[in-house]
Amino acid sequence: MILFLLTFFLLYSILHFYLFLKFRAAFFPGTVASVCIALFMVLMILSPVVVRFAERSGFEMFARVLSYIGYTWMGILVLFIAASLVVDIYRLVIFVFGFISKKDFSRFVIPYTYTVLVPLALSLASAVYGFFEARDIRTERVVIKTGKIPEDMGRFKIVQISDVHLGLIIGEERMKKILGIVEAESPDILISTGDLVDGQSDNLKRIAALLSGIKPRYGKFAITGNHEFYAGLDHSVQFMEESGFKVLRGEYSIIAGIITLAGIDDPAGERYNLYRNISEKKLLAGLPRDTFTLLLKHRPVVDNGSEGYFDLQLSGHVHKGQIFPLGIITGLIYPVQEGLARLSGNSYLYVSRGTGTWGPPIRFLAPPEVTVIELVHTQDFK
Repeated sequence: MILFLLTFFLLYSILHFYLFLKFRAAFFPGTVASVCIALFMVLMILSPVVVRFAERSGFEMFARVLSYIGYTWMGILVLFIAASLVVDIYRLVIFVFGFISKKDFSRFVIPYTYTVLVPLALSLASAVYGFFEARDIRTERVVIKTGKIPEDMGRFKIVQISDVHLGLIIGEERMKKILGIVEAESPDILISTGDLVDGQSDNLKRIAALLSGIKPRYGKFAITGNHEFYAGLDHSVQFMEESGFKVLRGEYSIIAGIITLAGIDDPAGERYNLYRNISEKKLLAGLPRDTFTLLLKHRPVVDNGSEGYFDLQLSGHVHKGQIFPLGIITGLIYPVQEGLARLSGNSYLYVSRGTGTWGPPIRFLAPPEVTVIELVHTQDFK
């Protein structure tokens, strides 16, 4: 955890330093203005830590305000850096081409002031769009045909939410919107594939009451994500249970002899010595083979040897990067970062883009989703 934080703050500081140098080179601010800009950037760099300490110390309003400011700034900075790098690469290509060809291409060079103003305008416009995209919760529908659903039942409907990140930014209003979509679908079961909570769960009593009012025919099930451990596992599990979820941690549950649910802890628990280190393959191998096996696993990673022991794995975690172009980076780590993928052994993996937001209240080209999965009876055992 310490290594992760050090890496994060080092990279985040480098991005701010890059912006500081660009701004100074473009606008030549005086000493006083430069110091003020630097102090603001230091505050923004430290804001995630300040927010967490303020929240845990009971200064919720201060934490909420700083959270909106600090994380919105983070989103704008990511978008600015992406646009600025494109402009810088263009300038570099012009320079190299001119150097090699011994010709003057200065008329094609963007004035340095515009190398800041243009990316700034693009990042602000993208952030505004992303603010509204983050509130535009899509309903994604998936149909899987299987012979393991009884013919007289016809179909079994699962609704998946993932990465809601309830806390200072995602609160009661957003949860009501999510639950409105869930209720309209009348699912047989509701699944949360981790990161339901983000902040101190003792501030979420009213949301627990909202969630407990949703009563699918066969219940609600949840697993831990990395943020359940960051927020405090005991409080997180208590919140999920008060919300009516059965939390599966290296265990399984058989529903009406039709569906077998198996849930795996997120490996983030290893850092806190709270991870239930149960062999995934061993857990799955001991499950009945005549029921549809649904594996709940926060990260979209398929363990070697597990394929064929489950019918469908539901995951989240990646957010599709949440803010483009971060999806390019997350795609290098997780080859499947959204949608349905067919695996070997007649297994499937579905990865949700997430239903809420982490950090910046912005999604850019990665809209949130509630997933509706229908298991449909067929005589063809695919």
